[in-house]
Amino acid sequence: MAANPNPAPDPNQKLVRVFDTEQEAEVMVVSGLLESAGIACDVTGLDAPQDVLPIGGSIILVREEDAEKARQLIEEYRRAPGEELSEDFSDTGEGTAQ
Repeated sequence: MAANPNPAPDPNQKLVRVFDTEQEAEVMVVSGLLESAGIACDVTGLDAPQDVLPIGGSIILVREEDAEKARQLIEEYRRAPGEELSEDFSDTGEGTAQ
């Protein structure tokens, strides 16, 4: 079996937080995007159990030298067409037959 070309960042290196979300699926997509661009990343859970409302989520950490490129890729991902359209018409009533 071939070695992983994008191993997790060395814990002794300075890591920078580039992304956080409460959605597990989104963190998987973004980490896959970064890894496909050759940026090693570490996904860390932020589970903080509370009595009433559980607070959780995940963050993505990358090496400091990869942070700028990672943020650019994430910004491009967030600007991707498709999801924005569903939000634009959700509560306005526009685009529906009357």
